[in-house]
Amino acid sequence: MAVQLIAAQADLDFLHTDSVPLTAPLAAVQAYCAITSDVPGWLARAFRIRDFISRRFNVTDIHGFTRRDPGQVPAVGERLDFFTVEAISDQQLVLTSRDTHLAVMVCMDVSAGECGLPQLSVTTSVKCFNTFGRLYMVPVGRVHGVIVRRMLANLQGHRFERR
Repeated sequence: MAVQLIAAQADLDFLHTDSVPLTAPLAAVQAYCAITSDVPGWLARAFRIRDFISRRFNVTDIHGFTRRDPGQVPAVGERLDFFTVEAISDQQLVLTSRDTHLAVMVCMDVSAGECGLPQLSVTTSVKCFNTFGRLYMVPVGRVHGVIVRRMLANLQGHRFERR
């Protein structure tokens, strides 16, 4: 499956991709549940600070990530934490978050990596609509890779049976 982006690559204000090998086959939603299963305290605090500041600019609180049962698969259009599910299959989960300042798309792909072993790729693309969106992305863009890599580390030790 092709990676989905929020806009044409040339029109993006932010693009980040990271991947990790999987030790066991996982459906994309199972991978999402695994990587969001253990949110470090510093990230939970960062979400609270983000919500406090953004609230002053009429941006909806996101509250961060919550533990989810990987057996409860959301449907297209439903919410998954602060995202809307745009597409879902065993191989791909596409999530968006949009407001008046920016649009974010996270595309999680499970595919064959090197030597045919499964891997998970997480691609985040952002399109900013105004100055607040661009200012918001300055600190977020700097720490996004660190956050994604920390969350991908949650995959170690997770064993799910493929649906």
